[in-house]
Amino acid sequence: MAHPDVVVAGAGVIGAACAEALSAAGLRVTVLDRGAPASGTTAAGEGNVLVSDKAPGPELALAQASRRRWPHLLAALREELGPEVAEAEWDPKGGLVVATTGDAVAPLTEFAAGQRAAGVRAEVIGTDAAGEREPLLTKEITAAVYYPEDAQLQPVLAATTLLAAVRARGGEIRSGVPAFGVERGPDGKVRAVRTGDGPLPCAAVVNACGPWAGEFAAACGAPITVLPRRGLVLVTAPLPPDSVRHKVYDADYVGAVASGDADLQTSTVVEATRAGTVLIGSSRQRIGFDETIRARVLRELAQKATALFPVLAAVPVLRAYGGFRPYAPDHLPVIGADPRVPGLWHATGHEGAGIGLAAATGELLAELYTGRESTVDANPFRVDRPEVLA
Repeated sequence: MAHPDVVVAGAGVIGAACAEALSAAGLRVTVLDRGAPASGTTAAGEGNVLVSDKAPGPELALAQASRRRWPHLLAALREELGPEVAEAEWDPKGGLVVATTGDAVAPLTEFAAGQRAAGVRAEVIGTDAAGEREPLLTKEITAAVYYPEDAQLQPVLAATTLLAAVRARGGEIRSGVPAFGVERGPDGKVRAVRTGDGPLPCAAVVNACGPWAGEFAAACGAPITVLPRRGLVLVTAPLPPDSVRHKVYDADYVGAVASGDADLQTSTVVEATRAGTVLIGSSRQRIGFDETIRARVLRELAQKATALFPVLAAVPVLRAYGGFRPYAPDHLPVIGADPRVPGLWHATGHEGAGIGLAAATGELLAELYTGRESTVDANPFRVDRPEVLA
């Protein structure tokens, strides 16, 4: 069997998107993961494809490109693989961001104005109109902005669809095979990936290890600062259809996303799934790889969610789940070649936005790898920026 051109280390949605785009460009790709595909950070995500939570700048540009690409990519994969294989529960439901205090009104509307200048559809609507969109929403809101471009998909289904395309094009997915680093030739270039099954020869490796990307990069001789940031989500019992119609969150969510504080932060995020369950988030905390689920965090999430949707006070919580998100100190992903180790590429650091940014990340990495003109400016995401080099 021919050796792969590229090995992707990590079978989450970012690794899957990179593998799909590389295989679409005609490259032989093998994807490795220490566990099952999409069983790490991706499985702990809510499936958000958002433009509403990003200020004008490089990440918003990447998010806009990804939002444009996701529906077309999924439609093309359904055509290629068949609808039974390529199902990701794409739902362009839109988002609703609300202020719940008088002090939050001006920052919310100013933030929306800046986004509109960057091409985002951000519609300031009255509180009555917000109530019409979400009849069960609290009446205590002071302002609202509707984002029709916000969408949702099922993250595990999305990742497995992308990986199915890689297989269909002759690639390979290896579960339970950790990547430990690389072997380099006399010229310093990558010639193989060291794996649990022995060395796997290749011309390049993509570090898509998510919150473990810093460890893998260091093992390759090119350390980067990507750290785990813990997040928790509550899942309620099913509600009647259309109880929660959009992704709804309090305006303080944007500040929590942008913060680099290591201490616990919670903000109100509420959205329904196709099964009728409601997902309640979100929390952020830098505590290493500590998997402990703390009652304090769950209590804060529940209290804030019921303040936004009072009906939830009478709805049982079925479970809670958590995961580690890959955090970069400047809140920008790391995408591209590593100049220190020829043949080492990175696609990581997306923190909680990986689902939404995956489609454009894969496309951008494949464009850079093949020398094509890039869809978005890749310079802000380069690995050799001071905030990332360890």
